[in-house]
Amino acid sequence: MHSDHRNYFKFTSKARLDKSVNALIGIVEGIVIDGQINALELDYLNLWLAEHDAVRDQHPFNELVPVVTAAVADGILTEEEHADIVWLCERLRSTEFYDDVTADLQRLHAIMGGIVADTHISVEELRALSDWMADHEHLKTCWPFDEVGSLITGVLADKQIDAKEHAMLQAFFAEFTPLLDDRTITSPRVLEGRQIVGLCAVDPEISFMERGFCFTGASSRFTRAEFEGVVKRLGGSAHSSPSKKVHYLVIGAEGNPCWAFACYGRKVEKAIKLRKAGSRVVIVHELDFHDALADHGS
Repeated sequence: MHSDHRNYFKFTSKARLDKSVNALIGIVEGIVIDGQINALELDYLNLWLAEHDAVRDQHPFNELVPVVTAAVADGILTEEEHADIVWLCERLRSTEFYDDVTADLQRLHAIMGGIVADTHISVEELRALSDWMADHEHLKTCWPFDEVGSLITGVLADKQIDAKEHAMLQAFFAEFTPLLDDRTITSPRVLEGRQIVGLCAVDPEISFMERGFCFTGASSRFTRAEFEGVVKRLGGSAHSSPSKKVHYLVIGAEGNPCWAFACYGRKVEKAIKLRKAGSRVVIVHELDFHDALADHGS
Protein backbone atom coordinates (compact mmCIF):
# COMPACT_ATOMS: atom_id res chain seq x y z
CA MET A 1 0.00 0.00 0.00
CA HIS A 2 1.38 3.43 -0.92
CA SER A 3 2.24 5.56 2.12
CA ASP A 4 -0.08 8.32 0.90
CA HIS A 5 -3.02 5.93 1.12
CA ARG A 6 -2.53 4.64 4.67
CA ASN A 7 -4.23 7.53 6.44
CA TYR A 8 -7.35 7.01 4.35
CA PHE A 9 -7.76 3.33 5.09
CA LYS A 10 -10.07 3.92 8.07
CA PHE A 11 -12.54 5.54 5.67
CA THR A 12 -12.51 2.51 3.41
CA SER A 13 -15.86 1.19 2.25
CA LYS A 14 -17.27 -2.28 2.87
CA ALA A 15 -16.27 -3.21 -0.65
CA ARG A 16 -12.59 -2.98 0.21
CA LEU A 17 -13.04 -5.06 3.34
CA ASP A 18 -14.92 -7.62 1.28
CA LYS A 19 -12.09 -7.71 -1.21
CA SER A 20 -9.41 -8.16 1.47
CA VAL A 21 -11.17 -10.95 3.34
CA ASN A 22 -12.32 -12.72 0.21
CA ALA A 23 -8.77 -12.50 -1.14
CA LEU A 24 -7.45 -14.19 1.97
CA ILE A 25 -10.00 -16.99 1.66
CA GLY A 26 -9.06 -17.43 -1.98
CA ILE A 27 -5.33 -17.49 -1.25
CA VAL A 28 -5.73 -20.09 1.47
CA GLU A 29 -8.01 -22.25 -0.64
CA GLY A 30 -5.71 -21.90 -3.63
CA ILE A 31 -2.50 -22.92 -1.91
CA VAL A 32 -4.05 -26.00 -0.30
CA ILE A 33 -6.11 -27.10 -3.28
CA ASP A 34 -3.53 -29.69 -4.35
CA GLY A 35 -2.95 -30.93 -0.81
CA GLN A 36 0.59 -29.56 -0.74
CA ILE A 37 2.19 -26.33 0.46
CA ASN A 38 5.49 -24.99 -0.80
CA ALA A 39 7.67 -21.99 0.06
CA LEU A 40 6.44 -19.87 -2.83
CA GLU A 41 2.82 -20.39 -1.80
CA LEU A 42 3.58 -19.40 1.79
CA ASP A 43 5.41 -16.34 0.48
CA TYR A 44 2.25 -15.39 -1.39
CA LEU A 45 0.26 -15.66 1.85
CA ASN A 46 2.90 -13.50 3.55
CA LEU A 47 2.26 -10.85 0.89
CA TRP A 48 -1.30 -10.56 2.17
CA LEU A 49 0.07 -10.03 5.67
CA ALA A 50 2.48 -7.35 4.46
CA GLU A 51 -0.31 -5.57 2.58
CA HIS A 52 -2.34 -5.29 5.78
CA ASP A 53 0.47 -4.56 8.24
CA ALA A 54 -0.55 -0.91 8.59
CA VAL A 55 -4.02 -1.85 9.80
CA ARG A 56 -3.21 -5.00 11.77
CA ASP A 57 -4.55 -3.34 14.95
CA GLN A 58 -7.89 -2.37 13.38
CA HIS A 59 -10.91 -4.63 13.27
CA PRO A 60 -11.32 -7.13 11.67
CA PHE A 61 -7.63 -7.36 10.80
CA ASN A 62 -6.66 -7.50 14.48
CA GLU A 63 -8.35 -10.91 14.46
CA LEU A 64 -7.22 -12.12 11.05
CA VAL A 65 -3.56 -11.08 11.03
CA PRO A 66 -2.52 -12.89 14.27
CA VAL A 67 -4.22 -16.09 13.12
CA VAL A 68 -2.54 -16.02 9.72
CA THR A 69 0.82 -14.98 11.19
CA ALA A 70 0.78 -17.88 13.64
CA ALA A 71 -0.27 -20.29 10.91
CA VAL A 72 2.66 -19.48 8.61
CA ALA A 73 5.28 -18.99 11.32
CA ASP A 74 6.68 -22.52 10.97
CA GLY A 75 6.46 -22.54 7.17
CA ILE A 76 3.69 -25.15 7.21
CA LEU A 77 -0.03 -24.62 6.82
CA THR A 78 -1.76 -27.57 8.51
CA GLU A 79 -5.29 -28.73 7.85
CA GLU A 80 -6.39 -27.31 11.19
CA GLU A 81 -4.73 -23.94 10.52
CA HIS A 82 -6.39 -23.81 7.12
CA ALA A 83 -9.77 -24.60 8.66
CA ASP A 84 -9.31 -21.96 11.37
CA ILE A 85 -8.47 -19.23 8.84
CA VAL A 86 -11.38 -20.04 6.55
CA TRP A 87 -13.81 -20.35 9.50
CA LEU A 88 -12.78 -16.95 10.82
CA CYS A 89 -12.91 -15.33 7.39
CA GLU A 90 -16.41 -16.61 6.76
CA ARG A 91 -17.60 -15.02 9.99
CA LEU A 92 -15.82 -11.74 9.45
CA ARG A 93 -16.88 -11.16 5.86
CA SER A 94 -18.59 -7.81 5.57
CA THR A 95 -21.90 -9.39 4.63
CA GLU A 96 -21.94 -10.85 8.16
CA PHE A 97 -19.89 -8.37 10.12
CA TYR A 98 -21.70 -5.24 9.04
CA ASP A 99 -25.24 -6.59 8.86
CA ASP A 100 -28.05 -5.77 11.26
CA VAL A 101 -27.48 -8.90 13.30
CA THR A 102 -23.93 -7.95 14.20
CA ALA A 103 -24.82 -4.34 14.92
CA ASP A 104 -27.72 -5.34 17.15
CA LEU A 105 -25.63 -7.93 19.01
CA GLN A 106 -23.09 -5.23 19.75
CA ARG A 107 -25.94 -3.06 21.03
CA LEU A 108 -27.16 -5.91 23.24
CA HIS A 109 -23.67 -6.28 24.73
CA ALA A 110 -23.56 -2.53 25.41
CA ILE A 111 -27.06 -2.51 26.95
CA MET A 112 -26.09 -5.25 29.41
CA GLY A 113 -22.92 -3.38 30.29
CA GLY A 114 -24.94 -0.21 30.86
CA ILE A 115 -27.49 -1.97 33.06
CA VAL A 116 -24.85 -3.41 35.36
CA ALA A 117 -22.70 -0.25 35.39
CA ASP A 118 -24.25 0.94 38.69
CA THR A 119 -23.89 -2.60 40.18
CA HIS A 120 -27.67 -2.81 40.64
CA ILE A 121 -30.12 -4.60 38.34
CA SER A 122 -33.81 -3.87 38.85
CA VAL A 123 -36.99 -5.59 37.71
CA GLU A 124 -37.78 -2.52 35.63
CA GLU A 125 -34.44 -2.77 33.82
CA LEU A 126 -34.98 -6.45 33.07
CA ARG A 127 -38.48 -5.76 31.73
CA ALA A 128 -37.14 -2.98 29.51
CA LEU A 129 -34.40 -5.29 28.25
CA SER A 130 -37.01 -7.98 27.61
CA ASP A 131 -39.07 -5.50 25.56
CA TRP A 132 -35.97 -4.58 23.54
CA MET A 133 -35.28 -8.24 22.85
CA ALA A 134 -38.88 -8.79 21.78
CA ASP A 135 -38.29 -6.15 19.10
CA HIS A 136 -35.08 -7.89 17.98
CA GLU A 137 -36.10 -11.52 17.62
CA HIS A 138 -33.96 -11.80 14.49
CA LEU A 139 -31.10 -12.35 16.96
CA LYS A 140 -32.50 -15.69 18.10
CA THR A 141 -29.92 -18.53 18.06
CA CYS A 142 -27.12 -15.91 18.18
CA TRP A 143 -25.10 -16.08 21.39
CA PRO A 144 -25.84 -14.62 23.93
CA PHE A 145 -29.41 -13.62 22.91
CA ASP A 146 -31.03 -16.94 23.89
CA GLU A 147 -29.08 -17.10 27.14
CA VAL A 148 -30.12 -13.59 28.15
CA GLY A 149 -33.74 -14.33 27.31
CA SER A 150 -33.73 -17.49 29.43
CA LEU A 151 -32.16 -15.65 32.36
CA ILE A 152 -34.77 -12.88 32.22
CA THR A 153 -37.66 -15.33 31.93
CA GLY A 154 -36.45 -17.39 34.87
CA VAL A 155 -35.72 -14.44 37.12
CA LEU A 156 -38.96 -12.58 36.40
CA ALA A 157 -41.16 -15.65 36.88
CA ASP A 158 -41.93 -14.50 40.44
CA LYS A 159 -41.71 -10.79 39.52
CA GLN A 160 -38.79 -10.15 41.84
CA ILE A 161 -35.03 -10.55 41.95
CA ASP A 162 -33.59 -12.33 44.98
CA ALA A 163 -29.96 -12.07 46.09
CA LYS A 164 -28.85 -15.26 44.32
CA GLU A 165 -30.53 -14.23 41.07
CA HIS A 166 -29.03 -10.74 41.29
CA ALA A 167 -25.54 -12.17 41.76
CA MET A 168 -26.02 -14.45 38.75
CA LEU A 169 -27.31 -11.59 36.56
CA GLN A 170 -24.55 -9.26 37.68
CA ALA A 171 -21.84 -11.84 36.97
CA PHE A 172 -23.22 -12.49 33.49
CA PHE A 173 -23.92 -8.89 32.50
CA ALA A 174 -20.54 -7.73 33.82
CA GLU A 175 -18.85 -9.88 31.17
CA PHE A 176 -20.01 -7.31 28.62
CA THR A 177 -18.71 -4.19 30.38
CA PRO A 178 -15.94 -2.96 28.05
CA LEU A 179 -14.35 -0.61 30.59
CA LEU A 180 -13.23 -3.31 33.04
CA ASP A 181 -9.54 -4.13 33.41
CA ASP A 182 -10.30 -7.76 32.64
CA ARG A 183 -10.71 -7.49 28.87
CA THR A 184 -11.57 -11.15 28.23
CA ILE A 185 -14.91 -12.89 28.67
CA THR A 186 -13.99 -15.42 31.34
CA SER A 187 -17.22 -17.25 32.10
CA PRO A 188 -19.64 -17.03 29.16
CA ARG A 189 -22.89 -18.97 29.45
CA VAL A 190 -24.68 -20.93 26.75
CA LEU A 191 -28.11 -22.48 26.40
CA GLU A 192 -28.30 -26.27 26.27
CA GLY A 193 -31.83 -27.51 25.76
CA ARG A 194 -33.95 -25.61 28.28
CA GLN A 195 -31.11 -25.10 30.74
CA ILE A 196 -28.64 -22.25 30.80
CA VAL A 197 -25.16 -23.45 31.66
CA GLY A 198 -21.65 -22.09 31.76
CA LEU A 199 -19.64 -22.43 28.60
CA CYS A 200 -16.65 -23.17 30.82
CA ALA A 201 -17.00 -25.65 33.67
CA VAL A 202 -16.94 -24.17 37.18
CA ASP A 203 -14.14 -25.56 39.38
CA PRO A 204 -13.71 -28.60 37.13
CA GLU A 205 -11.89 -31.70 38.26
CA ILE A 206 -9.17 -32.18 35.67
CA SER A 207 -7.26 -35.45 35.37
CA PHE A 208 -4.50 -36.03 32.87
CA MET A 209 -3.76 -39.73 32.68
CA GLU A 210 -5.25 -41.16 29.48
CA ARG A 211 -7.32 -38.01 28.97
CA GLY A 212 -7.50 -36.11 25.67
CA PHE A 213 -6.88 -32.35 25.57
CA CYS A 214 -7.38 -29.68 22.92
CA PHE A 215 -6.44 -26.00 23.23
CA THR A 216 -8.00 -22.99 21.53
CA GLY A 217 -7.37 -19.28 21.75
CA ALA A 218 -4.31 -17.43 22.99
CA SER A 219 -2.27 -17.83 26.15
CA SER A 220 0.36 -15.58 27.70
CA ARG A 221 1.87 -18.53 29.57
CA PHE A 222 2.06 -21.35 27.03
CA THR A 223 2.79 -21.80 23.38
CA ARG A 224 0.70 -24.50 21.74
CA ALA A 225 3.73 -26.81 21.69
CA GLU A 226 4.38 -26.21 25.40
CA PHE A 227 0.75 -26.93 26.21
CA GLU A 228 0.92 -30.22 24.33
CA GLY A 229 4.21 -31.12 26.00
CA VAL A 230 2.81 -30.59 29.50
CA VAL A 231 -0.26 -32.71 28.75
CA LYS A 232 1.82 -35.56 27.35
CA ARG A 233 4.25 -35.52 30.28
CA LEU A 234 1.30 -36.00 32.62
CA GLY A 235 0.02 -39.01 30.69
CA GLY A 236 -2.56 -37.30 28.51
CA SER A 237 -2.84 -36.83 24.76
CA ALA A 238 -3.02 -33.58 22.78
CA HIS A 239 -5.38 -33.14 19.84
CA SER A 240 -5.64 -30.39 17.25
CA SER A 241 -9.44 -30.37 17.15
CA PRO A 242 -12.35 -31.46 19.41
CA SER A 243 -13.53 -35.02 18.80
CA LYS A 244 -14.85 -37.99 20.74
CA LYS A 245 -11.25 -38.59 21.85
CA VAL A 246 -11.09 -35.17 23.54
CA HIS A 247 -12.15 -34.92 27.17
CA TYR A 248 -11.13 -31.30 27.77
CA LEU A 249 -11.14 -28.24 25.53
CA VAL A 250 -9.03 -25.54 27.18
CA ILE A 251 -9.87 -21.93 26.24
CA GLY A 252 -6.94 -19.51 26.37
CA ALA A 253 -7.26 -16.63 28.81
CA GLU A 254 -5.89 -13.96 26.49
CA GLY A 255 -8.51 -12.05 24.54
CA ASN A 256 -9.31 -8.64 23.14
CA PRO A 257 -12.56 -6.66 23.53
CA CYS A 258 -12.35 -5.70 19.85
CA TRP A 259 -12.47 -9.33 18.74
CA ALA A 260 -15.88 -10.44 17.55
CA PHE A 261 -14.96 -14.07 18.19
CA ALA A 262 -12.47 -13.74 21.06
CA CYS A 263 -14.19 -16.35 23.21
CA TYR A 264 -16.19 -18.23 20.63
CA GLY A 265 -14.19 -19.85 17.89
CA ARG A 266 -14.44 -22.85 15.59
CA LYS A 267 -13.22 -25.35 18.18
CA VAL A 268 -15.61 -24.06 20.85
CA GLU A 269 -18.44 -24.27 18.35
CA LYS A 270 -17.50 -27.87 17.55
CA ALA A 271 -17.14 -28.81 21.22
CA ILE A 272 -20.61 -27.46 22.01
CA LYS A 273 -22.08 -29.53 19.18
CA LEU A 274 -20.28 -32.63 20.46
CA ARG A 275 -21.52 -31.96 23.97
CA LYS A 276 -25.10 -31.55 22.81
CA ALA A 277 -24.75 -34.82 20.87
CA GLY A 278 -23.79 -36.67 24.03
CA SER A 279 -20.00 -36.46 24.15
CA ARG A 280 -18.65 -35.64 27.60
CA VAL A 281 -16.20 -32.98 26.53
CA VAL A 282 -15.55 -30.47 29.31
CA ILE A 283 -14.80 -26.88 28.25
CA VAL A 284 -12.21 -25.51 30.64
CA HIS A 285 -10.93 -21.97 31.14
CA GLU A 286 -7.14 -21.73 31.06
CA LEU A 287 -6.98 -20.47 34.65
CA ASP A 288 -8.53 -23.72 35.88
CA PHE A 289 -6.08 -25.67 33.74
CA HIS A 290 -3.17 -23.91 35.47
CA ASP A 291 -4.73 -24.69 38.86
CA ALA A 292 -4.86 -28.37 37.88
CA LEU A 293 -1.19 -28.25 36.88
CA ALA A 294 -0.32 -26.74 40.27
CA ASP A 295 -2.20 -29.55 42.01
CA HIS A 296 -0.08 -32.03 40.06
CA GLY A 297 3.11 -30.20 41.02
CA SER A 298 3.84 -29.20 37.40
